[in-house]
Amino acid sequence: MTTTVSAEATVRKDTPGAAGGPRRRPGRIRRIGLPYLLLLPALLLELLVHLVPMVIGVVMSFKELTQFYIRDWGTAPWAGLDNYALSVDFNAPVGEALLHSFLVTVAFTLLSVGLCWLIGTAAAICMQDTFRGRGLLRALFLVPYALPVYAAVITWVFMFQHDNGLVNHVLHDQLHLTDKPSFWLIGDNSFYALLTVSVWKGWPFAFLIVMAGLQNIPRELYEAAALDGAGMWQQIRRITLPSLSPVNQVLVLVLFLWTFNDFNTPYVLFGKGAPEAADLISVHIYQASFVTWNFGAGSAMSVLLLLFLLAVTGVYLAVTSRGRRTSDA
Repeated sequence: MTTTVSAEATVRKDTPGAAGGPRRRPGRIRRIGLPYLLLLPALLLELLVHLVPMVIGVVMSFKELTQFYIRDWGTAPWAGLDNYALSVDFNAPVGEALLHSFLVTVAFTLLSVGLCWLIGTAAAICMQDTFRGRGLLRALFLVPYALPVYAAVITWVFMFQHDNGLVNHVLHDQLHLTDKPSFWLIGDNSFYALLTVSVWKGWPFAFLIVMAGLQNIPRELYEAAALDGAGMWQQIRRITLPSLSPVNQVLVLVLFLWTFNDFNTPYVLFGKGAPEAADLISVHIYQASFVTWNFGAGSAMSVLLLLFLLAVTGVYLAVTSRGRRTSDA
């Protein structure tokens, strides 16, 4: 009996998991730290590409940075909160113009996101049933999203031309819906031209995301609803839309952030000087920074835009998460 106990003690002593337990700790630490080590290059690139310019932009917003200090912006005098006060003074020309641009951007974003979601959801629902040519239609629907932004928007510039554009040719020459050819790239019609291009370019993304979300809805739910006498609209209202709620929450937020910050579409469509009716805040900040050479005021406007988007995102996530918890309860 004594020999057996001694042998067991010797085995436990020689076993790495017993007395030699701490010897495993360095290997375990290495295994735990390996994922973070692999993520380190991406984190460094994120710091260089996003966070460092963001911090520099915040510092620039507190400086009186104009074209006279552009060669050495570090020597520009401190302006404190003067750039922010100038931006939010809605009685002054600068603040009034920024407020107008903000309101135009809000209206444009709400219409664009709503139409993109509506068209994308309708197209995804229609593409659920199997029919001949469905794969080809799905591929065609994704063409606007796959095209490069500049190539697509430049094509729309030619289509919106006053004299020989396709839009005026169809609306005026063929359908006779207008008394005379319209100007789409200047004046009030520029808002509708920008909205058309934005929706044409953005709805395939909504279509792709909603179509992926529809794959997770069991077909048995629709079959049971059909047996109970539910029609198509009732199935969409009672089954499809509630099941797509988590997908739609993320989709709407992403579309909102992309559309509100969109710079490429209005810049390529109108150039440096966007019309007043289509003066989105991204182009307005660009003009304040690189056209009037007031980089301090432009940086302050960018920081205010960042704070607004962070606030909207935080409120949206809080409301949607609370609604999700309520529905789960």
